[in-house]
Amino acid sequence: MDLPGCEALARRIRRHAICMTARARSAHVGTSLSMADLLAVLYGRVLRVRPQEPEWPGRDRFILSKGHGCAGLYAALAECGFFPLAWLEDFCADGSRLTGHASHVGVPGVEVSTGSLGHGLPIACGMALAFRREKVPVRVFALLSDGECDEGSVWEAALFAGHHGLDNLTIVVDYNKIQSLGRVDEILRLEPLAAKWRAFGWAAREIDGHDVAAIDQVLGAVPAEAGRPSCVIANTVKGRGVSFMENRLLWHYRSPDPEELQLALAEIDRGA
Repeated sequence: MDLPGCEALARRIRRHAICMTARARSAHVGTSLSMADLLAVLYGRVLRVRPQEPEWPGRDRFILSKGHGCAGLYAALAECGFFPLAWLEDFCADGSRLTGHASHVGVPGVEVSTGSLGHGLPIACGMALAFRREKVPVRVFALLSDGECDEGSVWEAALFAGHHGLDNLTIVVDYNKIQSLGRVDEILRLEPLAAKWRAFGWAAREIDGHDVAAIDQVLGAVPAEAGRPSCVIANTVKGRGVSFMENRLLWHYRSPDPEELQLALAEIDRGA
């Protein structure tokens, strides 16, 4: 997929995520929108996967550690052919396989169930270490939220990965600077975030998380340094693509009503 194709995929992911959360009256649309460009480049250009053979042993592993943003992940997987687009219509409904936090049960392309924050990176570390010891050329990617970096388990895993030199591991931090109950710098300040990862033995880079060319350049060149795990801090906007959702805490938990849904879809379609 070329870069314009990734931009188009990101718009479709945003459109699906908004429709899914509105239909289900569920939450977390803002975080799904902030990571749409990251998912589009990962699935459009970076990850070595086979949608028609989701259990292919040689596939790269991707873990959405911020499992509450699963509407975006499900949309990306459906758009790439892992399962039918029609499945998205049952998102977060009783009995649906597409639950409100990422579930791997019966969902092709989802490696592990996530949503309890701070668990995804430790799992990714274990996978990366196992693949290296078995001399299997598989890469592991994990997408974290910034608020998730409040968790001690994240930093324990960060120490572990740096100590073992897991250069087959790459994480992306969706740094939209808003978490569940407030702004990140008010709840628990993370800065200097890149310097923290470097101090833990990682090769850390900062990018604009909505610039598909920048995302492609940095993720297409991992590992950034031999013998070090890679950390990409993606500066993003919560609710990206919908003006009345951007940078607003309200849209961490709220879902759009019918009028807001139509306004949001119109902005997405215009490329706003």
